[in-house]
Amino acid sequence: MNISKEAAKKISIFIIALIGFITTIKLAVIYYDANFNPYALASFCSINDFIDCDGIAKTTESQFFGIPLAYWGMFLYSFIFLMLIADKLKNFRLLKFMEVFKRPLDYISMLGLISFIISMILLCVSLFEIKKLCVLCAFTYILNLLISIIATDFKNGGWVQAFKNSVADFLDAVKVRAYLIAFICVMVAAGGFLFWTGTSYKFAPQVKRQKQFKEFFASKHNQYAVSGNVLGDKDAKLKVYVYTDYMCPICPVYNKMIHKLAKELKGFEVIHRDLPLDMECNKYLIRPFHNGSCRMAKYAAAAEAQGKFWDVNSLFFEKKPQSEQEIKAIAEELGLNFDEMKKYAESKEVNDNLLKGIDNSYAKKIDATPSMLIEDEVVIGLKPYDDLKAILIKHGAKKR
Repeated sequence: MNISKEAAKKISIFIIALIGFITTIKLAVIYYDANFNPYALASFCSINDFIDCDGIAKTTESQFFGIPLAYWGMFLYSFIFLMLIADKLKNFRLLKFMEVFKRPLDYISMLGLISFIISMILLCVSLFEIKKLCVLCAFTYILNLLISIIATDFKNGGWVQAFKNSVADFLDAVKVRAYLIAFICVMVAAGGFLFWTGTSYKFAPQVKRQKQFKEFFASKHNQYAVSGNVLGDKDAKLKVYVYTDYMCPICPVYNKMIHKLAKELKGFEVIHRDLPLDMECNKYLIRPFHNGSCRMAKYAAAAEAQGKFWDVNSLFFEKKPQSEQEIKAIAEELGLNFDEMKKYAESKEVNDNLLKGIDNSYAKKIDATPSMLIEDEVVIGLKPYDDLKAILIKHGAKKR
């Protein structure tokens, strides 16, 4: 049976678009598992540090306006399917508006080309910024180019003519008042939806997390730092125990969060607990880790004896002093008596208290930093600020 050239094109495009649609469904599943399913296993296309579909799915670049790129891909292929049968759909009364697509192959040609150009930008971001490659994504990029090539009539102007024809069709369509109103309504609805997804990040929690952490990663300085030995409301019934290590890379961020919480909420007091992951004082470690954190913990206790624990605490996180001379500079900056600090830091009392505190932490099964103990709930690791705030409010803290 002989089929026309246009029909052959449509069949070819349909097959390729179907493959693309199935691929984007798989990408959507990978995206969901990476961002919403903590129990998901690694996908088949996460092979190493470079070929890592899961890793890319967790980045902020895997979405646009809060919508996963996989969903945009499904929309693209769905629209291509509609274009392939536009001449049939326009015969139905409710779908008469499909008549505006007079040259559907030109629309497909432009959609394929535009999506391929965008894909090349995304590929550059993936390779040079994220430094990872999603093989399934790259596969769809090739499919998009094939679709565009097949749909384009290169004997009659190619992509340039396809673009002109598409624009001409659109301009003819909006000359009809009913179609113009419908187009405006669709654009307003789409704009409203994109505004919601782009501000709520309902489908892109990784972006929301980054925005929540951005404030606290912006600089080393703790803009919420307090002075003295009290953080929060002194003698408050609700005690929030915070376990940190001065050499822990994420504890400075956690420290800023705790200080900001103390400014925004009331009805609780933060009690600091040292948990240095340093073999110098932590007998539970089997290999060197955060060297120097034991020494800083002892000097922080000495600063507390002079009434400036939280001052030293924030500066230790900010500057991470590696020597006694650097610690002395911080002490002098704060107007502390370093000789007394040193004597107290090296005392048996401070050493015994530190060892006892480490034992108590491990007895409570708290062996990582940062961690929080609030009543009977243990929260381990760095959490988004809003999550920490919700936890404190759940336990009785109130907004100031």
